[in-house]
Amino acid sequence: MKKVLFATTALVATAGVAAADVTFSGYGRFGVIYADNEGGDDETSITSRLRLQIDATAESDAGVVFGARARIQQSERGELLGVREALSDNGGTGGGTGINGVRFFARSGGLEVGVGNIFGALEYMPGQYPIDLGLTGLGYDYTTYNFRGDLYSSSGAGSAGDNGVEVLYSFGDWSFHVSGSDSNDRIAGWAAYNWNGFTFALAGQDSDLESDTDWAASVSGSFGVADVALAYASNGDDEDNGNGDHVALTATFDVGAATSLDLYVADADYFEETSYGIGVHHDLGGGTSIRGGVASRGNEQVRADLGVRFNF
Repeated sequence: MKKVLFATTALVATAGVAAADVTFSGYGRFGVIYADNEGGDDETSITSRLRLQIDATAESDAGVVFGARARIQQSERGELLGVREALSDNGGTGGGTGINGVRFFARSGGLEVGVGNIFGALEYMPGQYPIDLGLTGLGYDYTTYNFRGDLYSSSGAGSAGDNGVEVLYSFGDWSFHVSGSDSNDRIAGWAAYNWNGFTFALAGQDSDLESDTDWAASVSGSFGVADVALAYASNGDDEDNGNGDHVALTATFDVGAATSLDLYVADADYFEETSYGIGVHHDLGGGTSIRGGVASRGNEQVRADLGVRFNF
């Protein structure tokens, strides 16, 4: 009886896996990161991350795709240096090990509805991540909304802990994204239009938190020798507990068959000085690359990193 029960259980489990589409992807990176702080507290630290992303989908007879996304991530970032999640009010610590909150979705044609650990409209807006500087992003001063909105957390529950929901829709050259959550009662959305190789996007957000982003705009495209993006965000009134204006100009150049160069300059009302940086990616083939960069940040801190990344 036990053998029959075991065989039946195995058969059901195997059938369930065969009926679904489950994919694994992600990347690993490791290297060194350096911070030259204004107060003289300089430090060099090992930085590393392993991210395993799990995407599972199933399609109904009517053609509606239902799915879920989760990540297992381990990060070691150096206590004073931080990464994107550490800069956000929503995203967790940026270090540690664990599985994050799950994003569930239903998709049909150009329409997608997501709940749980949502992407977040401002986070997903065209022009917010025009480059990936160096190995670690080096503070992301070129991300103009500066994480003042809902975002997909890689290390915590994200909006899954705040009843997050979003709707994405695209047709032709147009695309739209609206999201909301119980976190500060946020409602955000953007519209984007692709024209002649350029993408124009405009976003707005309503939030109970005065320092959250009010609205943002971006334009990005290729000028032949470089991919260029200009982005702006109004992150609350700087005279009323907000952080004011934030603008960034970025460019990516190919300087060889396997080497690209990233540049940015950014300024914001809450910066102590203009932020700027340069980064290099050298492709080694097979999804591997050497990456490094240096940035002088708006808080008068200099960061630099160098290491290896491999995608799988």
